[in-house]
Amino acid sequence: MNKPTIRIAVPEDAAQLLQIYAPYVTDTAISFEYTVPSIEEFRNRITNTLQKYPYFVAEEGGQIIGYTYAGPFISRPAYGWNAETTIYIQKDKKRAGTGRILYEALEKALTLQNILTANACIGYPQIEDEYLTKNSVQFHAHLGYQMAGTFHRCGFKFGRWYHMVWMEKHLGEHENNPSAVKPFPEIRNAFVNSSCI
Repeated sequence: MNKPTIRIAVPEDAAQLLQIYAPYVTDTAISFEYTVPSIEEFRNRITNTLQKYPYFVAEEGGQIIGYTYAGPFISRPAYGWNAETTIYIQKDKKRAGTGRILYEALEKALTLQNILTANACIGYPQIEDEYLTKNSVQFHAHLGYQMAGTFHRCGFKFGRWYHMVWMEKHLGEHENNPSAVKPFPEIRNAFVNSSCI
């Protein structure tokens, strides 16, 4: 099977990305959103993310089958060398390696930005059910993320309480004088030209 093509997202991808994301909102507790955002809202999310962070899509046969992006971990300046990661894969394309390829591209971009830690916020069930399993935690652990903490019964969806966990992965050395973090637009061309995707 051919590897999917990875490219930088554009706002015009919003409709296809929303088709992937919507079932996670309506049918799972993987997303803690209750309502599927509009295409306009999703387009704005892509635009706003790309002002500072990477946003990638995976394409197969011209069709988007997954996407990943980063965002601020916490907005205070001292947290600036951290980024929160997010990934969604089309449901019938899971377990085919697309998630790994997307995250590899994302982590390479974050490293070029001088971001030192990737943080993943993940819904976590007390007991696996039809809305939420531990697959996301297992996926992140497989890619080298470590468990960092648990918030107990903090998400309420489908009439049930779910935990939320943070996982982290160090992408670089935490030195006393870290290099300034670069916004994604500053490294965008270097990233594309360096064959990271």
